[in-house]
Amino acid sequence: MRAFKLFYLLPVFIVLMNCCGCSDPGAVMDKSTEIDNHNWSYVNLVKFDVKIDNPDVPYNIYLNLRVTGDYKYSNLFILYHSNGPGLKPATTRIEFKLAGKDGEWFGSGSGNLYSYQVPFVTNYKFPAKGVYHLAIEQNMRDNPLHEVSDVGLRVAKAQ
Repeated sequence: MRAFKLFYLLPVFIVLMNCCGCSDPGAVMDKSTEIDNHNWSYVNLVKFDVKIDNPDVPYNIYLNLRVTGDYKYSNLFILYHSNGPGLKPATTRIEFKLAGKDGEWFGSGSGNLYSYQVPFVTNYKFPAKGVYHLAIEQNMRDNPLHEVSDVGLRVAKAQ
């Protein structure tokens, strides 16, 4: 009898997982770019275009990052470039802490990769409807910066 119930509940569970849990309706954009040979040079800006349909809604912007366990620093400095309708081109330098003083990574690990999704702009209202051009540039002393696997951005409606 128990196996009979499981047989009929399994398709229901699969349908619910496909409908509910796999995508975030608040996300406007969530993209990452693989860094060639895990060597991120200054000239390799990671660029994204995000279309904003409702400037009255506040948004959060996150850094998506994956580094290998051989990344030699406990932090990362980036230059965040933004431009678009109603915005003057702007560049902001931001530091992200990736590991504690004891060397333990803050990100979630899988094998030799550590993943981060860290908010760095919160409750931001874009000034107008339209397409915004966002870019991330590494701003560390090393050029290229070794052991960076992927870099990206996530723009989502603030909760």
